[in-house]
Amino acid sequence: MVETSKADNHFIGQFIHYLSAEKNASPHTCRCYQRDLIEFKNFLTDQSSEILSSGRLEWEKVDRIVIRKYLSTLHRKNKKSSIARKISTLRSFFKYLTREKLVSLNPAKAVSTPKVEKPLPTTLTVDEAFRLMESPDRSPERPSREEAKQRVMRDRAILELLYSSGLRVGELVGLNMKHLDLHLGIVRVMGKGRKERIVPFGKEASEALKAYLKARMATETEEPLFINSKGGRLTSRTIGRLIKKYTKSSGIFRKVSPHSLRHSFATHLLDAGADIREIQEMLGHASLSTTQRYIHLSPGKLMEVYDKAHPRSFIRTKKRETRDER
Repeated sequence: MVETSKADNHFIGQFIHYLSAEKNASPHTCRCYQRDLIEFKNFLTDQSSEILSSGRLEWEKVDRIVIRKYLSTLHRKNKKSSIARKISTLRSFFKYLTREKLVSLNPAKAVSTPKVEKPLPTTLTVDEAFRLMESPDRSPERPSREEAKQRVMRDRAILELLYSSGLRVGELVGLNMKHLDLHLGIVRVMGKGRKERIVPFGKEASEALKAYLKARMATETEEPLFINSKGGRLTSRTIGRLIKKYTKSSGIFRKVSPHSLRHSFATHLLDAGADIREIQEMLGHASLSTTQRYIHLSPGKLMEVYDKAHPRSFIRTKKRETRDER
């Protein structure tokens, strides 16, 4: 492999810093983007020596043909969803280079993204959600040590807050004590694009949080809200593992992730009559179409809405026939 200059890695590093600091991208997103860009840089140094100058990549010379060559190598061992993500990475990277006046055009904009089927999100039933919320308290291993008891309280508070507020897992792990108002039942969240929003949470989440914080004796406002046994901030991976553990102990034999609780939050609110635009605001979505993808209406709920609203529905037709008989 031809060695490239440190400047190329510097550009990638600057872009990753921009994503983290200005776009508030999660550490996981930053790692994925960095990995994709290093892979693309390696392809350029191996296959496209014409854009190398004294061991340095000339990003200005990267055009859509070069990117298409790169994508053709990906089709052999990558899924469409992975390829779509890599194209998105390149678009964002070249957009950044354009902003910094390092290139004049964004060549990735001219490359089409493969169509990716979007699977329906996993959504819990209300009964499953309740069983999952209560699963830490029903753990077969009754904790004897104070530390273990505190962990059970913490896990219950995490589950309740995720389901009660619809937070993204990255938003949850980023919370500090100062972002929580137990008296008003609200949490202040810094979402995508560094957009702040206020999200309410319910009584059960409030009680679980009070119990956890009392046991932990937390007082410093800058402390992370949820911590591990060493006092450090919990990670998204840790949250994912504990949800997997409690899903299994609850007898739910489906793949449930932290995002499943976000989907369930939105779906159950809509089923109960909440306005979709209010749900959009709580989820922190910029587009209503994104909110619509999060929501899964049951056939029973669809029939209920239809029967109440459509003039030719079974119930309305039956009422009209009764009036005619009178």
